[in-house]
Amino acid sequence: MNKQLAWGVGLVALAALPFVYRDPYHLHIMVLILIWSFAYTSWSIMGRFGLVSLGHGGFMGVGAYVTTLLWNHLGISPWIGIPVAMLCAGALALVVAYPCFRFRITGHYFALVTLALSGIVLQIIIATRDYTGGSLGYTPERTKGNHILALQFDDKIVWYLIALGVWAGGLAVWYWIDRSMSRYAMEAISEDEDAAAAAGVNVTAEKLRITVISAVMTAMAGALYGQYQMFISPDTVSGIAVSLQMVFAAVVGGIYVALGPTIGAIITIMLAEVLRVGFGTKAVGWDNLVYGVLLVLFIIFLPKGILGSLLAWLKSPGKHKGG
Repeated sequence: MNKQLAWGVGLVALAALPFVYRDPYHLHIMVLILIWSFAYTSWSIMGRFGLVSLGHGGFMGVGAYVTTLLWNHLGISPWIGIPVAMLCAGALALVVAYPCFRFRITGHYFALVTLALSGIVLQIIIATRDYTGGSLGYTPERTKGNHILALQFDDKIVWYLIALGVWAGGLAVWYWIDRSMSRYAMEAISEDEDAAAAAGVNVTAEKLRITVISAVMTAMAGALYGQYQMFISPDTVSGIAVSLQMVFAAVVGGIYVALGPTIGAIITIMLAEVLRVGFGTKAVGWDNLVYGVLLVLFIIFLPKGILGSLLAWLKSPGKHKGG
């Protein structure tokens, strides 16, 4: 009960924050952190069970581009376009993941399949440049009517509250899975698929369930990012680089802790901003280089991530004795 109360107080405090502190730039950074936290949390739902996907950049790209294309070309509101994009991402996840799980393609082979998916989505976006803008990017058309219907708001406080609600929803899904039978089934599968199947676990169905949930949530993150930024490009919402960024953030923050991906998002966003503000165009691509170096260091020295390692240290019985 105390934990639930703490979460409630924390959410209320976060919701009140933009009404007390209104700096536009800092609000912008916080919105980005919340949206990317949701995306990283979506990835960690799979990653915590050993399903290392390098294709989530593809799902995010589907979410962003399908939503924007439906709005620009057919006039379909994002309130409808986002669920359609999420369904498309879920269907794509099924098409790719079912053969993998059915024929026991696991480990680094599964990672390579998903890596190919991410690259294919990126190439499709670039190849259909007459519709998507290709590598130059794509901008949702500004509405001349109802801003709520178009999900277009100039007030950053509105976007902050939307992003906060979505982020909290992502954590709720994480906790729901953590407390469900699917968690125990997936943990058994990650240890030994044959033993789990012998114990009555439907291995393929459980893996598909987690994969589809993760893909659908990631597509939602991509759609919201596009609506907020009012500009999307293959480099920012799709492709291998975005997929690797998700892996890095989740691993650094802590895959096995609900708030781990959020810590990872704070680090990645702040790192990118520091490099952009401090070095400008000279630092283009530096963030990916730093991500790679830090990822290697964290895997070696802090495999549980920052938050996971901190919580493990706090629970250690010898911490009060200087040990």
